[in-house]
Amino acid sequence: MIKPDYIFESSWEVCNKVGGIYTVLSTRAKTLQDAMPDRLIFLGPDCWGEKQSPFFIQDDTILADWQKEAAKEGIKVKVGRWDIPGKPVAMLVDFQQYFEQKDSIYGQMWEDYQIDSLHAFGDYDESCMFAYGTGKVVESLYNFLGLSRKKVIFHVNEWQCGLGALYVKKAVPAIGTIFTTHATSIGRSIAGNNKPLYEYLWAYNGDQMAQELNMESKHSIEKQTATYVDCFTTVSDITARECEELVKPVDVVLPNGFENDFVPKAAKFTKARKDARRKLLQIANCLTGQEFGDDTLLIGTSGRYEFRNKGIDVFVEAMNRLRFDENLRKQVVAFIEVPAWVGDAREDLKERIASGKTFDTALENPVITHHLHNEWEDNVLGMMRNYGMCNSKDDKVKVIFIPCYLNGTDGIVDMTYYDVVIGKDLTVYPSYYEPWGYTPLESVAFKVPCITTDLAGFGLWANSVKGAYSEIEDGVKTIHRTDYNFSEVADSIRDTVAEFSGFSDARVKKARTAADKLSKKALWSEFIKYYEVAYDKALSRK
Repeated sequence: MIKPDYIFESSWEVCNKVGGIYTVLSTRAKTLQDAMPDRLIFLGPDCWGEKQSPFFIQDDTILADWQKEAAKEGIKVKVGRWDIPGKPVAMLVDFQQYFEQKDSIYGQMWEDYQIDSLHAFGDYDESCMFAYGTGKVVESLYNFLGLSRKKVIFHVNEWQCGLGALYVKKAVPAIGTIFTTHATSIGRSIAGNNKPLYEYLWAYNGDQMAQELNMESKHSIEKQTATYVDCFTTVSDITARECEELVKPVDVVLPNGFENDFVPKAAKFTKARKDARRKLLQIANCLTGQEFGDDTLLIGTSGRYEFRNKGIDVFVEAMNRLRFDENLRKQVVAFIEVPAWVGDAREDLKERIASGKTFDTALENPVITHHLHNEWEDNVLGMMRNYGMCNSKDDKVKVIFIPCYLNGTDGIVDMTYYDVVIGKDLTVYPSYYEPWGYTPLESVAFKVPCITTDLAGFGLWANSVKGAYSEIEDGVKTIHRTDYNFSEVADSIRDTVAEFSGFSDARVKKARTAADKLSKKALWSEFIKYYEVAYDKALSRK
């Protein structure tokens, strides 16, 4: 296979921690950096201004001569390293100066690639100006470094970066271009608008649905980028089917791997798990006024606040049904860790936690750890109110909403997400729309068995590893989910949690060991081969 000498890769999430794509790129970087030191260059947005990005280490000695040349060309960029394992070269592109050229840029893109920017709104302009800026950087570096005899890849992620690939396609056709969609804009929109995506996928027309859902410009740039790049890719088989129906068929599927260097080993693992459980049980006691023993079953779900797409609605439904299940053998505390429109940490809860005491009376509103700006419009709280889920003393299942990013400074938990997930006994991610699903993969990496669905790329992959539907003793329980079987999925989650609550220590250990083993099959050392195929295709076709 043809291997690249240089790889340029752009994403809105380079040095900018927003979602799962940050995890894809930041964990894959070390594998590629080891293979081609400092010939892997990431391009991200300079959205920090005068402030210092917490993920970026500026170093003006890197490509210093080019930086001077770039400044002469009107390119504004910070050069340094991404502060992740491998410390790859990263550039933060200032794209503000391109806004004054916006109309001419869009006009040229219409002439060259028939991209419809007339219906643009929201984040479209900002994304496209950033993408255009990355294209200018790649062109400038290619010429300055004299790479005409080298094999060069430009890999862009999501529609937000598509314009950059198309600019390079015309300006430097010798560069092999790759476009990865991590979720089609129109597929996510169909699902997010409560339309049945899967049963009618074969009948949907992407262009027509883009018109109906006011997504014309984003869909246009995604479709035209997919059409014109040398290699079009996505992250799972389920999204590949979506691409084929709504955009165009993909050339390669690039499953999302990860590095497990963030998972503590041996005694450190045991201590981290004990610390997490102690903190979670303390929060539960301080909120509800009820004492919880060490054998309490700690459950969690997390991710972006996409109430239907991420299955948060079915999780609440399942926990409500579990409250009345006679087969439940243990007390359950279920945490919903989803960033909402969060305000300040609750002072009454902070005071109780700081005291270190055990309490026998509940706080007012004992279901949430922080204040919300829109408490009466919030979907999670609204659904819990409708069901009377108020964490009363008689409830065998307590549900606690932590509506913020767990970055270690939230004021209540004050631990990072990874420091928290290690303390769980079971996690639940009953996604309706999930092209891959890092949260279940991270869960099993910490030896925490999880429940997911076959509408998530990860769930399908877990099934493919087993060769049948994966069960909880395999480390992952994969539930069959369709457009219409919400109630059956909720029942399946309830039954699986109830069953797990009755597991002997030996069966729990078996499930935890299986989860750990499965996670190791998703390391980048196993999955990087798919990228090598994509690089080969792009370089063969450029």
